[in-house]
Amino acid sequence: MESEQAILALAALAQPTRLEVFRLLVKREPDGLAAGDIAKSLAVPQNTMSSHLAILSRAGLVTAQRFSRSIVYRADLDAFRAVMLFMVRDCCDGRQEICAPLIEDLTPCCPPARKKRAHARL
Repeated sequence: MESEQAILALAALAQPTRLEVFRLLVKREPDGLAAGDIAKSLAVPQNTMSSHLAILSRAGLVTAQRFSRSIVYRADLDAFRAVMLFMVRDCCDGRQEICAPLIEDLTPCCPPARKKRAHARL
């Protein structure tokens, strides 16, 4: 990731309503949420919400898909992950004793499911 893309993403999130929108969309993954429902949920006028969603889209943090008359927005978790990795890539100059607590705090609340191992037949 380039610095300019990270700056664009971080700037988009540096506004209270857009930060709330992104956090709401993360909670609603993988289904996403229609633009009108986002506006209602956060008590923001729809035209104002459209501007916020456009900024988040340009920053690459949300994607949009049209379904009939609705546009459903989703958080782009891969893009967000790239921004976070950009921020901590050179964490503490590789000193594990300093980085370990940060990495532990960043561990998600719901770790990925473990893959089932195929048992060898005897």
